[in-house]
Amino acid sequence: MPLKVSLVSADAEVWTGEASLVVAKTVEGEIGFMPGHEPVLAILAEGQVRITQSSGSKIIANAQDGFLSMEGNQLTIVAGNAALIS
Repeated sequence: MPLKVSLVSADAEVWTGEASLVVAKTVEGEIGFMPGHEPVLAILAEGQVRITQSSGSKIIANAQDGFLSMEGNQLTIVAGNAALIS
């Protein structure tokens, strides 16, 4: 079962889809999420969010000023500023 990911900024949805791996930077350091990860609530640090889709293609976004929440197989990343780079 893939990870359901939602990356949103203060004014728009940046990316939503399914992924096999997501790596994001928090104030505690980088953290990776795969399906079945334990619940987490963390403060987002300025940096890249790297998403590997179930198909294997990669999405990279810059994000800052927000938080991320992992529960079940749903990862939500809410950022004050976020934008896709590739």
